[in-house]
Amino acid sequence: MQAVILAAGESSRSWPLNYQHKSLIKMMGKPLIWYTIDGLQKAGIKEIIVVQNQKREVEKELKEYFPSIKYAIQKKPTGMGNAILEAESYLGKNFFILNAERVDCLEYITQILKKFREEKTASVLLASRTKTPWLFGILKIEENRVLEIVEKPRKGREPSNLKVVGIYLISKNIVPYLKKFQKRENSLEKSISFLAKKERIELLILKKELPPLKYPWHLFGIKNFLLEKYLSFGISDSAQIARSCQIEGKVFINVDCKIFENVVIKGPCYIGKNCIIGNNALIREKSVIEDDCIIGANAEIKNCIFQENVHCHSGYFGDSIFGRNCRVGAGIITANVRLDRQKVKSFVKGEKIETGLKRLGAIVGENTSFGINCSSMPGVLIGSNCFIGPKSLVKANIEDNIFFYAKFKEVKKKKI
Repeated sequence: MQAVILAAGESSRSWPLNYQHKSLIKMMGKPLIWYTIDGLQKAGIKEIIVVQNQKREVEKELKEYFPSIKYAIQKKPTGMGNAILEAESYLGKNFFILNAERVDCLEYITQILKKFREEKTASVLLASRTKTPWLFGILKIEENRVLEIVEKPRKGREPSNLKVVGIYLISKNIVPYLKKFQKRENSLEKSISFLAKKERIELLILKKELPPLKYPWHLFGIKNFLLEKYLSFGISDSAQIARSCQIEGKVFINVDCKIFENVVIKGPCYIGKNCIIGNNALIREKSVIEDDCIIGANAEIKNCIFQENVHCHSGYFGDSIFGRNCRVGAGIITANVRLDRQKVKSFVKGEKIETGLKRLGAIVGENTSFGINCSSMPGVLIGSNCFIGPKSLVKANIEDNIFFYAKFKEVKKKKI
């Protein structure tokens, strides 16, 4: 049994965290795709093929962890169907298809394999129930057999309330259909629908599902899942921790960290290698701080994800994500709750999206710098390589490579 992991897309809906493939976002010192591969191997899947883009970033990152993995290159991001065809020379009789950030795949793969052996079927699809079927690929079924996948059906014309979950066990007989439809949008779904006319495809309905990393705020759910499954308590012998520091709950502190006087750290929490936590800082539950970060004195970090080498001074960071190499001046406030206490909305590719979260701060790309006393409204997305001027209030998204300054009614915004 094989698995084909798809890691070649542009991850455009994950902006501003798509400065690299989204599966390379670090969580507790490892890229997300590491956890996906770990789950596959624990489920007994030993032969793994990763389809990556021409930058070969995934291969470079995984080489030290998994030297036996095979790789294929998708030259252009032309869809899942084409990506699978790039791995055709490796494919056996049956194979799994899944996205690279499916860190929860172990449980699902195990269930699929059980179904595969019991039913002696060639293909199995996962599905979960949804209240908004018009947003997804929806299954048309007969008893427990898949007949067709209808992509984003009109309201009131949905064949069911079962949406496709992005983990498939598929027969190699799908390859001719992939070749036929590879230039079409949703080529994989189209090919599965045609394959279903020729051979039986079994259905497995999940009771619960961890959302895939479609939008950047989905990273919080993935973080919480990994903290529960992988975090262990541990403090490195090389970490220098002041006696007055308070550590509560399950906390992991990696090598060569310096934790100064009166710091409070509440688990679950992960702190990476070579980090510095300044006096009186408060690191609250479910925060992940990657390697080489500096948290200044009197800062409060609540349910945040800091990628590598983020440096910040005092301020409040609530339910926020900062990409690698960001620099944040003193006095920042990332607002994370609406005044009316409604769920936070955010704009992605010009479309207002309901995040489903009542608490969401700022999500920031890499290499972005903030002056002193900046603040941001809930749910704003700020691009990479930006400069946010002192005392600026960020009320709406800021694209990559922008110098932004806003004070009272004066707003200046220009391309760098």
